[in-house]
Amino acid sequence: MTAFITDDFLLTNDLARELYHDYAKDLPIIDFHNHLPPEEIANNDSFGTITDVWLGGDHYKWRLMRANGIDEHYITGGANHWEKFEAWAETVPNTLGNPLFHWTQMELKRYFDIDEILTKENAARIYETANEELKQSYMLPRSLLINNHVEFVGTTDDPADSLTHHADLAKDEFPVTVAPSFRPDKALDITSEYFLDWVHKLGKVTNKDISSFPLFIDALSGRIDYFAAHGCKASDHGISRMFFAEATEEDAASIFQKRLDDEPLTKHEVEQFQTYALKFLAERYCQKGWVMQFHLGPMRNNNTRMLKAAGKDSGFDSIGDELLAEPLSRFLDSLDMNEHLPKTILYCLNPRDNYILATMAGNFQDCSVPGKVQFGPAWWFNDHIDGMEDQMKILANVGLIKHFVGMLTDSRSFLSFSRHEYFRRILCDMMGRWAVSGRVPADTEWLGRYVQDISYYNAQRYFNL
Repeated sequence: MTAFITDDFLLTNDLARELYHDYAKDLPIIDFHNHLPPEEIANNDSFGTITDVWLGGDHYKWRLMRANGIDEHYITGGANHWEKFEAWAETVPNTLGNPLFHWTQMELKRYFDIDEILTKENAARIYETANEELKQSYMLPRSLLINNHVEFVGTTDDPADSLTHHADLAKDEFPVTVAPSFRPDKALDITSEYFLDWVHKLGKVTNKDISSFPLFIDALSGRIDYFAAHGCKASDHGISRMFFAEATEEDAASIFQKRLDDEPLTKHEVEQFQTYALKFLAERYCQKGWVMQFHLGPMRNNNTRMLKAAGKDSGFDSIGDELLAEPLSRFLDSLDMNEHLPKTILYCLNPRDNYILATMAGNFQDCSVPGKVQFGPAWWFNDHIDGMEDQMKILANVGLIKHFVGMLTDSRSFLSFSRHEYFRRILCDMMGRWAVSGRVPADTEWLGRYVQDISYYNAQRYFNL
C-alpha cells in the first residue's frame, strides 16, 4: 500500500496546501483542555509499551473494539499488553470513516515514523518497533510536549487536588506551561453517594470542619485562590443536564444542611443548590479573569452491567437529548445582569444543539474581549471531519469565526497532539474550498491570518497567556 499520511493529507487544492504549509503547520500548540495526568509529566517516566500510552484509558478505541466483536478481556480485562495491542490492530482496518483510523495512522507516522496501515498481520513488527522507540529519551512525556511545540497544557483537576505536580514542574522551570483547570463537578453533585466523603476531603485540604454551607463556599473560594496561585486560567464543568432555579443563600444553606443530615432532596432543591453554587463560582472566575467552560449534554453510564464490570469512563456514555436553551440562557443572563459573566466556552455533545449554542454565544458578547462567549470546538462524538466543519460553518454563519479559539485534544494520551495538525489541515482545506468556490476571496495572506488566529493566536489572547 502506498504512503497514506502524505505532506498534503486532507488538503484538496493548491490554496489549502499553501495555507497549511505556510501559515498553520509550524505554529506552537495551546492545548487548553485535556486530561493528561500531571504526575506523569512531572515524573517523566518512560512508557513500558505502546499499549500503555495508546490504549490505557482510551474509551474511544475501546468502543470500536467492542463494536468489532472483541472480548472485554482484551479491552479492559486481564489480557497482557501485546494481546490488547493485537486486538486493536485487528480492529483498525475496519475503522474507515471513523476519525480513529486517521488518528491511528497519524500517530504511527508522527511518533514512530511508521507509514503503513496497522493490521493484525503486521501488528507484531509494529509493536516491537514502537516499543523500542519508546525507550528513547525523546519519547519521554516532557520531551513529547517539547518536541510537539506545545506551549500550554491545561489539565483537568479536582478542587481537592494538591497540585503538587504542577508546583514541581514550575519549580523545574519546565518550558511548557502546565496549568491546572478547576473542575468542581463533585462540589455540585449533591445527590451523589460520594458527596459527603468529598466534602470531608475538601475540608481536609483546607483545614476546615465543613459543617455548614458558608464554610463549604469559603473552602471552594479558598481553592480558587490556591489554583490561581498555581497558574490556573480556566474552570471546566461537565453538565449532563443544564439547570436553573432561583435560590437565595438561605435556600442553598438549608438544602446543604439537609444533605449533611442525610435527608432526601427534591429535584427543585437540587437545582436550587446547583444554581446558587455555580453562580457563586462563576462570579469568582470572573474576578480572577478565568475562562469558564461548560461541556453540555452527555448521557453517562448507560450500560449497568458494564458499569459494574469496568467502572466509569469506560466507553458506555453517549449523546443525551435534554433541552438546554432556556436554562442556559437564564443562567448566563443572571450573571450578565450583574456584570459577573466570565469569558465562557460552550461545548455541546448533541449536534442538534449546535445552532442553539452558536446563537446563545451571540447574546452575551461585550467589549471586554472579542468572542467573549465562545461556541466551543467540536467535542467527543463530534470530533471528526464532518463535526469540525459543521461547528466552524455554523459559527461562521451566525457569528464571527475570526475570533474562534480553535482546537484542543480533550485526551489522556501524550500521542494526541497530532490532532492539532488534523484540525489545522481540516481548517485550511475548508478555507481553500471556500475560496475556490468563490464564497470568499482567494487572498492567501488574508485567509492565512484567519488560519493563524484560529490555530493559535486567538487562544493565546483569550487565555491571557
